[in-house]
Amino acid sequence: MFAVIKSGGRQYKVSVGQTLEVNRLAVEEGSQVRFEEVLLISDADTTMVGSPLVANAMVLATATKQGRGEKLIVFKYKSKKRYRHKRGHRQELTFLTIDDIVADGKSLVTGEAPKAREIPTINVSLSGAKDQGTPAVEQIETPPEPTELEAATGGVSEAGSESETEPEVEKKTSRRRRTARTESAESETEE
Repeated sequence: MFAVIKSGGRQYKVSVGQTLEVNRLAVEEGSQVRFEEVLLISDADTTMVGSPLVANAMVLATATKQGRGEKLIVFKYKSKKRYRHKRGHRQELTFLTIDDIVADGKSLVTGEAPKAREIPTINVSLSGAKDQGTPAVEQIETPPEPTELEAATGGVSEAGSESETEPEVEKKTSRRRRTARTESAESETEE
């Protein structure tokens, strides 16, 4: 039993239990990935060919680790022109282990519906974008707007100062030389 899936503009022939290297996906190690772009599924007695995709089919895989491939040397050379450029490249990869092949809502391994995992799954959609499952979203509280009296006096009411104090925000220095010179010039004029 095997399936042909599409990921990152490439097609891969996969079977259950196989380890697969694909172009880097934005997933965490140990999370489950669903490939919904299944082009072909072949079993012992049946073959389902998609036009272009097989309907109601997906391949479930677990991301084992993130890594990099072998180093490739890219050497450009033009004779008699003194043009030689040597560059190296290592492709960013995600290593996957294929867990299950699902067709028509049933696993081809067990014959039952696939079991949901506790970790949110990642959907690889037709456009190539990754959609995360439904992780919990943290709510960020914003400080209340100052009243007209506080804005006019520049002060904070007693109720606002008791509830929470705002941490001091560090001013980031710019890496540009010109701004560094103007800041040092301003500090000298103040003294």
